[in-house]
Amino acid sequence: TLRSDKSTDFKPLPKRWVVERTFSWFENFRRLTKDYEYTTSSSQAMIYLAFIALMLNKITFL
Repeated sequence: TLRSDKSTDFKPLPKRWVVERTFSWFENFRRLTKDYEYTTSSSQAMIYLAFIALMLNKITFL
């Protein structure tokens, strides 16, 4: 496929690093690497638990 625009300059997306960093933190939680849960509410609960663990880890190092 060909690009429609002919611009050659690179423009990174703002705040993209925040999303990438968050995804890399989730790789430490093996259960979140694949969707093992049957319902979306249990998947959401596991994501919340992962965030809680990450934030508690950050608080303990302050």
